[in-house]
Formats: sequence, C-alpha cells, structure tokens
Amino acid sequence: MKYQVAIIGGGPAGYTAAETAGRAGLSVVLFEKRALGGVCLNEGCIPTKTLLYSAKVYSTACHAQQYAVRVSEPGFDLPKIIARKQKVVRKLALGVKAKLAAAGVTVVTGEATAMDKNHVRCGEETYECENLLLCTGSETFVPPIPGTDTVPYWTHREALDAKQRPQSLVIVGGGVIGMEFASFFNSLGTQVTVVEMMDEILGGMDRELSALLRAEYAKRGVRFLTSTRVLALEGDESAVRVQVENADGQATVEAEKALLSVGRRPVWQGFGLENLGLEKDERGRIRVDAHMQTSLPGVYACGDLTGFSLLAHTAVREAEAAAHHIAGVADEMSYRAIPGVVYTNPEIAGVGETEESLQRKGVAYRTAKLPMAYSGRFVAENEGVNGVCKLLLGEGGVVLGAHVLGNPASEIIAQAAMAIELGLTAGQWARMVFPHPTVGEIFKETLVAD
Repeated sequence: MKYQVAIIGGGPAGYTAAETAGRAGLSVVLFEKRALGGVCLNEGCIPTKTLLYSAKVYSTACHAQQYAVRVSEPGFDLPKIIARKQKVVRKLALGVKAKLAAAGVTVVTGEATAMDKNHVRCGEETYECENLLLCTGSETFVPPIPGTDTVPYWTHREALDAKQRPQSLVIVGGGVIGMEFASFFNSLGTQVTVVEMMDEILGGMDRELSALLRAEYAKRGVRFLTSTRVLALEGDESAVRVQVENADGQATVEAEKALLSVGRRPVWQGFGLENLGLEKDERGRIRVDAHMQTSLPGVYACGDLTGFSLLAHTAVREAEAAAHHIAGVADEMSYRAIPGVVYTNPEIAGVGETEESLQRKGVAYRTAKLPMAYSGRFVAENEGVNGVCKLLLGEGGVVLGAHVLGNPASEIIAQAAMAIELGLTAGQWARMVFPHPTVGEIFKETLVAD
C-alpha cells in the first residue's frame, strides 16, 4: 500500500495534517495507537476545560447574589460532571473522525514504526509513503521522587476521572496543569495545597500577573509553597504525606490525595525515530525548518515532538505549514505570536514577549497597563472582581507582548496575537474599530491611555 503522506500520531498535529493534506487531494494514511484526538482531546485540553466550566457554573451559582439573583442551595454532582466530560469528548472525537473521512484519509489503529523515511510498519502490514510526518505528542513526566513506586498518587488522568471529591489535595507543580486542577477542586470545596519548586507559579507567563493570580487563589483558601522542593512521598490509599524542603527547613504536607503535575515531555521512544537519523539541536530537539521539515527531506516533525511549544494550537499551525509544503502551497511556520492560556477562574493569558524575556534579551520596551475595570463589559459581568491588561511596546510603539488577567482572557488574547504577528504599532492597532461593549476593548483603552 502506497500513500503520498503517512502520519504517525492522531493528535491535533496529526489529524490536522491529515485533513489538510487530504483536502489538498493527496492520498493520506494516519496511524493512531489509542484514540483519535490524542492527549488534547481525550485527556487534556478538552476534558479539563469541560470540568472547569462546570466548576465555574457552580461558583457563579454560589455567588449569584452579587448579580441580584437568588439561587437556593447550589450544589454539584461530581459523577455527572465526569459523565458530561466523557460525553463531550465522545462527541468531538466523532467530529474528528468524520472530518478525516470527508477528507479521504485512511485511518489505521495500531502502533506504527518508521522503518525508514519511506516505509511504516503497523501490525503485519508495511505501508510505503512519499512523505512522512511524525506527530507523536508528549507524555506526563513523573520525576524520580522517592516513594512514587509505592505510594498511590494521581496524574492528570486520574484527576480527570475522579468521581469522589477529596477533602484535601496536594498538587506538586504550579504550572498550567497544576493551577487548572487547583482551580477546579478549590471551586468544589477541596482544601488545596500547591507545591512549586520555582519562586513563582506559572513559569513562562507574565510574572506580575502570575503573582496576582496566586494572590487571588490564596484569598480563596489555596495554600502555596513556592521555592519548595519535594523530597519524598509516603502514605497509602487513605492519605498521602509529601515531604518538602524550603528556606524554612523540612516539613510534611498531608492530604487525602496527591496530584503530580510537574510537566510533560515529548515522546521519543516506540515509533522508530532511531531508524531515521534526524539532526537534533543543542537541547536534543529535532531540528526542523520553517516548513517543519527535518534534516531528512520528505520527513516532517510537528507538535510536541519538536519540544518547542507543547501546546495544541501550536501543533495545529505547524501541521498546516507541513501539509501545505507537501502540497506545494506557500506557507511557513511563525512562532512570533503563540498565545498561552491558563483556564483558571479568572483566566490568565499572554502572547509574545514578557517583561522577563525582554530583559533577558536586553530589548528596550515600555509598559502600558490598565485595570480591566476600564472595560464596561468586564465591569458588567465581573462583580467585585479585579483584573489587569498589560501591553509591552518596543521601538516605534511596535506591540511586542500582551498579557491579560481576567475573564475571558482566553477569547480576547487572539486579538493581541494578530497585532503582534502583523507587526502593528500601538497607533495602528488603536485605530482598529473594536465593537462596544466588549471586554476586548480593554486593549484599545490601554493603547489610548499610554
């Protein structure tokens, strides 16, 4: 069996590349060993946001009186929340399957191995291809903490399917995954403790806004132990004790459950990467060009495998660039404006440079900043809630970065991403017409006030 394009991995990168190439008239075979949609759809982006939305609805009901609405005894049903999450995943997975079928993609379920650049083995069959795309995704990284081999703990998988709310939860890792689960369980009434090795949560996001988000959740009862190292885990099914160490010395954090969420790493093993001899950079990442093509012509790497940006929307855009290149369509990948979002309540989002990254690079910049209360829509929908919009402007007023704390940061950050990608100045962006009233007007207000 010969195809013009063979793709290993059916996550956001894989299924996007398959659909794009298929619709361009190319013959495509897609290999996925588990479920179409990959981690993002089945046990990552979509299920976590589904749970978080239920938690947000519950939290809104609990505070309905702030909006002059009476709600008697709000409550939640965690097993039904989990069931709804599964229903959402099934619906979207069927949608992916339908899109691939419409694009004429052949989907093969099984573990595929690249024998060389033109041959893929899956089960007893060998498939020949003109172009090979590697979209194998990432996996949860569990650090070698003493006790992890004997003490029961959660990763994101177990947390996503928990049908009984723990009374207390210690989360090891204050990154995006850790903070989203902290938000979810805190909203449902669990006593949450977040242990983070760095001196601030959400490394990579704007430091000032990350600190404000941490302060907000501290007011809601979440305990934060930053600059704190985990020494060991102890305990059993009834309770877990996390031994930690910081400037104050050693201590023990006890909780009903422990969630390890220190990050993810690209999947390097199990699909024949060693058979291809691809060049890697100084950090061990597969070297690709602007078309996502590796050092071996006709072989492409997209998504988490490249180790550049472990985000689904980055993977989607990389896959489009790769598939377009194969199809002869002019396209290149740009990393100038990759949004990052944390779906806590309130949300925090950023795109482009941060103050910290600009300072490391020695780039001159100025900051334009306003409270979110300058947006009428934000005030109308966020009673008693604060937020911040921060813009970073370079020489000539060029927009270098944008960072927002406040709902719905995830929805409006794309406006800033487009301004950065297009190289707009503050003056050019401010002359755009923003619909009124919208929360996105906060960008215009911040630009005009600068």
